[in-house]
Parts: sequence; C-alpha cells; structure tokens
Amino acid sequence: MASTARKLQLTLAVIKPDVVAHPIKFQAIQRMIVDHNFLVIRSKILRWSRSDAERFYEEHRGRFFYNRLVGFMTCGPMCAQILAGDNVITRWRELMGPTKTFRAKHIQPDTIRGQHGLTDTRNATHGSDSPDTAAREIGFFFPEFSIQRWYEREEQLYRDESVPVMYCKELHLHIPRPADILLES
Repeated sequence: MASTARKLQLTLAVIKPDVVAHPIKFQAIQRMIVDHNFLVIRSKILRWSRSDAERFYEEHRGRFFYNRLVGFMTCGPMCAQILAGDNVITRWRELMGPTKTFRAKHIQPDTIRGQHGLTDTRNATHGSDSPDTAAREIGFFFPEFSIQRWYEREEQLYRDESVPVMYCKELHLHIPRPADILLES
C-alpha cells in the first residue's frame, strides 16, 4: 500500500470470563476475529481484582446491573486484545452483535453474542464504542502500550503489503514478518 493510505483504526476487544473458561468457544471467537480480517496487535489473558472492575465500570455505579457485572468480570480470566483495521470500531461492534443476548440470538444469530452470549451480562464480548473510548480503554488494559508510538513505529508494518502479517494461534496475535526473515525460516 502507498504511504498515503489511511491509517488503521484501533479498538479494544474483551473476551469475557465465561468464554475464556471454555476453550472451544474461545477458539471459535478467535477464529471469527481472524476470518473477519481483524488484526490482533496486542493480546493478554488477565484476571481483574474487584477494584479493577469497579474502576473500569465506574460510569455504571448505582445502576441495577453494576454489582452483577463487577462480580462476573472478576470471576475468572478474560482476554483483552487491541484490534486494528479499517473502520475497526464499527466492524467489531457489528461482529459482536447486540448487547442484549436475546435480541442477538433472534435477530443476528451469526454474531458472536448470537452464538456465544448467555445473558446480557454474560454476553461473551466487549468493544469500545468510539475512538476516544477506545483510547481510554486500551490505556486501562494495556498501560504499557502507547498508541502514538504504535502509529509511529508499527502501524505501517500492518498496512504494508510487502510485509506478510501472520497470525500466531498460541499468542492470539498477528505478527508482521519482513520477507527476509521468512526466507531464513
């Protein structure tokens, strides 16, 4: 691609604890991510403390579902990922499907939530809803990650057609590999 190509957009994707606890479901969602041409540029399995969940969901404090959501999100490991791609925020939200699992199962059954969601809280995934939210949420889950530095140092590698990008199943991550490295392998 030419250097004038539009920069890739970033978003946060979270695979929730109930899915991570079931390897077949987790693998199925990872396959959907890859099959829909999302680039996974960072990925980690983590477990939240109650205070982590309370800070992340602070805007929902006092709402009827807050305690249930905090309790659920601390019940086991989850997978946080930074996805990159063209229009990635909208595309990820479309692949996830409606937040309300009943609606997803009946109106959009081919979405992640339509296939793997159990309830409105246990709806399999989370995704940022805007570029500002994505930046804030990426910073929450990946405090060591600098969006600015990624755009300066790495983003072009994921857009450059001369640099093959390979998906590593073990790491749940896309890795750009210069052609000269591939020739040595």
